[in-house]
Amino acid sequence: MTKVNREIVVSAALDLLDEVGLDTVSTRRLAKRLGVEQPSLYWYFRTKKDLLAAMAEAAMAPHAAAPLPTPGDDWRDWFLDNTRSFRRTLLMRRDGARLHAGSTPTGDLDRIRHKMGFLAASGVPERDAQMAMLTAGRFTVGSVLEEQADAGVGSAPPADMPVIDHESAFEAGLALIVDGLARRTTTDDRSPTGGPSTRAIASGQ
Repeated sequence: MTKVNREIVVSAALDLLDEVGLDTVSTRRLAKRLGVEQPSLYWYFRTKKDLLAAMAEAAMAPHAAAPLPTPGDDWRDWFLDNTRSFRRTLLMRRDGARLHAGSTPTGDLDRIRHKMGFLAASGVPERDAQMAMLTAGRFTVGSVLEEQADAGVGSAPPADMPVIDHESAFEAGLALIVDGLARRTTTDDRSPTGGPSTRAIASGQ
């Protein structure tokens, strides 16, 4: 029997995802790929939901390894780069956006707090920073979801329908988010007035 551990199981599951797509990933297929009996996987993941959560967190590793902002950085440039990094990472895996949607990678909370602190120190009101991070995260997931869905469509669109350049559309939407946030940014301190928690924002980027 093949010797496995949690990391090997998650890595194999992500490879399987790339091959067959999210709808076809199953513990039966995964066990066969690993050369183990299906019940042995429950030593590592009690449910398929637990497995998918671990896959989603592992799939975010490239984005989680991106450099954190420093005090000398321009918050606009950083915000753009951070959101682009999130998009690139989602696109690295087949059905990456679907896998990520609704997940909460709690291991990244310290990085999220650092990012929020950077935005606040740059003059972005705390609640606006929270909402901008959440909005950009959800916009990115939705954009990649549409892009990956289009990639799976075999038939050509009608001749009178304009072809969507997904990257250009993403950049245009992202610019609108940053421009809107810039108009609300001041150098004055503002106390938070509520809004999504850091944990909720972590489900985005």
